[in-house]
Amino acid sequence: MHTKIELDYCGRPLCIDLGKVAGQADGAALVRFGETVVLATAVASKDVREDIDFFPLTVDYQEKTFAAGRIPGGFFKREGRPSEKEILTCRLIDRSVRPLFAGGLKAETQIIVTVLSADGENDTDVVSMFAASLAVEISDIPFQGPLAGVRVGRIDGEWVMNPLLSEIPQSDVNIFLSGTRDGIVMVEGGASMVPEEGVLEALFKGHEAIQPLIDLQQKLKDQLGKTKRVPPPEEKDESLAARVRELAQDKVKEAVTIADKKERNARISEVGGEVMTAGSEEFPGREKEVKGAFKDLEKFQLRDLVLQQRKRIDGRGLKDVRPITCEVGLLPRTHGSGLFTRGETQGLVVATLGTAADVQRVDALNGEQFKKFMLHYNFPPYSTGEVKFLRSPGRREIGHGALAERALLAVLPEEDEFPYTLRVVAEILSSNGSTSMASVCGGSLSLMDAGVPIKAPVAGIAMGLIKEGDEVRVLTDILGDEDHLGDMDFKVAGTRDGITALQMDIKITGVTREIMQEALYQAREGRLHILDIMDATLSEARQDVSRHAPRITTIKVRPDKIRDIIGPGGKVIRGIVEATGTKIDVQDDGTVTVAAVDEAGSRRAIDMIEGIAAEVEIGRIYKGTVRRVMDFGAFVEILPGTDGLVHISQIADDHVRRVRDVLNEGDELMVKVLDVDRQGKIRLSRKEALKEEQQSERV
Repeated sequence: MHTKIELDYCGRPLCIDLGKVAGQADGAALVRFGETVVLATAVASKDVREDIDFFPLTVDYQEKTFAAGRIPGGFFKREGRPSEKEILTCRLIDRSVRPLFAGGLKAETQIIVTVLSADGENDTDVVSMFAASLAVEISDIPFQGPLAGVRVGRIDGEWVMNPLLSEIPQSDVNIFLSGTRDGIVMVEGGASMVPEEGVLEALFKGHEAIQPLIDLQQKLKDQLGKTKRVPPPEEKDESLAARVRELAQDKVKEAVTIADKKERNARISEVGGEVMTAGSEEFPGREKEVKGAFKDLEKFQLRDLVLQQRKRIDGRGLKDVRPITCEVGLLPRTHGSGLFTRGETQGLVVATLGTAADVQRVDALNGEQFKKFMLHYNFPPYSTGEVKFLRSPGRREIGHGALAERALLAVLPEEDEFPYTLRVVAEILSSNGSTSMASVCGGSLSLMDAGVPIKAPVAGIAMGLIKEGDEVRVLTDILGDEDHLGDMDFKVAGTRDGITALQMDIKITGVTREIMQEALYQAREGRLHILDIMDATLSEARQDVSRHAPRITTIKVRPDKIRDIIGPGGKVIRGIVEATGTKIDVQDDGTVTVAAVDEAGSRRAIDMIEGIAAEVEIGRIYKGTVRRVMDFGAFVEILPGTDGLVHISQIADDHVRRVRDVLNEGDELMVKVLDVDRQGKIRLSRKEALKEEQQSERV
């Protein structure tokens, strides 16, 4: 049945079209917000996979360039591999919906969101989240929604829900969150060093703003939704679980307190092997259930340790941060480097300074964009002691890199103060929790080591939560196992003054404002502790950039001089670059940047450019070169690309019968500027210059 609904949301029309397109999908929603249109579909296989112990969900988000009236760039005129923006939006949707699917569902399930129209003002992320949830809600796929998302901004002190894309640069908060009726599920965003209370207010203002969309989805589900499938119940044999506890409880309880990750995993694996051997004899054919019961026991023991004893796997208290060491300047030829080690997590982060020619050009949906700051995160398999093929960055690497990039972006200097293109690369050397936050800390150190005048050092920390009923424990600086077996992963980065980035995934309901507040302020304590240690290593940027980094000098010339600097077909500027070994970038407004590692080459290039751009002064004497000899006079170049005429009557006091009797091409001579007319034609005099030279000699 075709149903169309239109309403006002955040001052703009929101239109929902159901039953019109994609009829073969289990659920489909065509949603329009302003002039941005997305199609979301949800399909679950009718076959159930019995061989797996996880929910096989795939989420895809794709932007069609026709949506913005564009044709893809490059040789292949069709969409190819996902862009970073598409990957990041995939992650937003996936992290939001995955915890809400019914337990026991083992059917291959896929959500595809396609952007069909983009107006360049209304955020596709917000529409996509709503459409994806709605498509699943009206399908027969079991789902514990509905869910909706909102982007929260604050402009001139006023909260703005779903700001236009053109308004976001004016906002000191840019947070995207998703949630259900009962609570927040996922958060991703940044801020301009905003204090914790401001961020907390943003989160709950956002949760309040999504309630009308949740009400609307519930109404549509009741009216149009299909009968939900009933996944087979996950039956657990209590006698089997009891036998596993009997075999392994004490051993697991001892194993989860081993501080060293490799030793702990080895011991747990050893105990698990013993349980599987005994279990396969006592419960033949039920090895999968035995394995599941052992995993449940491991999870229980870890959580019980925190809840009942207020102790951690590695013996720390709930608020304790692992031991930290920091080093800078490790790599002699890089522009800046920092090694940040926190417990068994270690990141080597390197900063590189480039020129305007190194700016990343992004072929985005709404046109070409430029990035002058990039942070790339790499997670090699040896960091977890594994063997895997090295491949191009996956969704995890892209997501972690974007989070760390956002954390540092807020403290970078303005372009007119520091006109460099910056690239930071985080190489994770060892991983046991919160490698993205190690990238933030190491990135801050490497930028300062490179001489980048950041506004303030930035540190990041990962928080966790374990909650059973009314018992709540907030954990500072979580390990990988605490992330995996806990109820919340909450990453916070910022300076001493406030938050610059945050990311949160909540696996349970019932996380109140009070719990969130406790987590935020506990994270601040941990962040300040880390900043104290970082400051002891390097508290501010070095006074000068690395001697291996290019020196960038910016000069301004008249815009009409740009063509002279570039020359026909770029001949002049290429000649300067080849002669001086520099990189030169010329902007339309007359801004010229010269970059060179060699200071002498930089000075020479600047002198050449200033010579070309120099203005001719009436009455001034110049040393020139004869370029052309005519019957009526000679054309003399007094500045690069600037000629003037010495009329035959101005060559000498005596009568000159033929110009070539006195001057020839290539001759150098002193000339005085007599006049510059409205057309820019320059009159020169050799005889006046000679007179002044003679008078000077007499004096």
